Amino acid sequence: MNQLNNDIAVLAAEREKTIVKTSIIGIAANILLVGFKAFVGLVSHSIAVILDAVNNLSDALSSVVTIIGAKLGAKQPDRKHPLGYGRIEYLSSMIVAALVLYAGITSLVESVKKIISPEAADYSTVSLIIISVAIAAKLLLGMYVKRQGKKVNSGALVASGSDALFDAILSASVLASAVIFLIWGISLEAYVGVIIAGFIIKAGIEMMIETLNDIIGKREDAETTGELKRIICEEEDVLGAYDVTLFNYGPNKNYGSVHVELPDTLSVDDVDRITRRIQTDVFKKTGIILTGIGVYSYNTSDDEAARMRNEIQKMVLSHDWALQMHGFYADTEKKTVRFDVVVSFDISRKEAVETLFREISAVYPDYEILIIPDVDVAD
Repeated sequence: MNQLNNDIAVLAAEREKTIVKTSIIGIAANILLVGFKAFVGLVSHSIAVILDAVNNLSDALSSVVTIIGAKLGAKQPDRKHPLGYGRIEYLSSMIVAALVLYAGITSLVESVKKIISPEAADYSTVSLIIISVAIAAKLLLGMYVKRQGKKVNSGALVASGSDALFDAILSASVLASAVIFLIWGISLEAYVGVIIAGFIIKAGIEMMIETLNDIIGKREDAETTGELKRIICEEEDVLGAYDVTLFNYGPNKNYGSVHVELPDTLSVDDVDRITRRIQTDVFKKTGIILTGIGVYSYNTSDDEAARMRNEIQKMVLSHDWALQMHGFYADTEKKTVRFDVVVSFDISRKEAVETLFREISAVYPDYEILIIPDVDVAD
């Protein structure tokens, strides 16, 4: 367990270092772009270019917030927060989203003002070259930041990278409007500004919704739970893995619990060794820390119990809302049956249990039946 804790600490330190380094590069690049674009915008009287510069400034502020979030989120667990401060990063992502949204709304207001009171733009060759260079810089920055964000699972970095790539496209639209003005004398400045503002607002709202989903808690994707079950079932004596539940305490800080089905012939010592191996394997291959592993006992030598299992499983799965049955165990001597059933959201758990209890009791009236309903949270 000490080695596991050391591995977690090392990964967290490397992740923080990557986020801070990437964010500093983003801040430096965006500050330079702000200076260039602000100069071009003021000299050429272009509202679109000025708004583009403001957007770059918000990107730089976003990177500052990302660094602060990463530093605070990497704080060591303490008595008040035994699982660490990782969720602070979600708050920093929310602030980044709010900054983007604010920049978009401000840009929209200024663009509308320019539509009402237009001002002719005056581009020079130098201005066009600077805008072109800025587009290339944003493309390179966006690809780098997004790649690093995916590498360390940082929502704030991925959002910043995506925003930078999108900025490049928007800057290209500014360049296109400048070329159209120089060739045909048609000024599309303010209208392009409105379009840019609309896209910025859309990006801010989407970032905010994604972060809210992380804070509230969302269903884990099938790929993650499938990989987790595959790793667990590689253990020789494990007959099945069920009831996967993951708890997120920040990016790359996932805790979880699971039930494994084991033969009823194993000793407590056997079970202890198996569950410890599972914890180690899962963390090394996925980074998920299993804090709890429950055990279902599987009938291995009772033919009557096996027959009952097949019959009851057919009864349970005949209902569309019954997604899975597991953890089945029948004691034919004590006349008891117990199992779990995964229930869809189309029916209340109480109604599902009452229905199954009534049907199974009719076939096995002498048995004491225990049915545990599970919610379809990850399967």
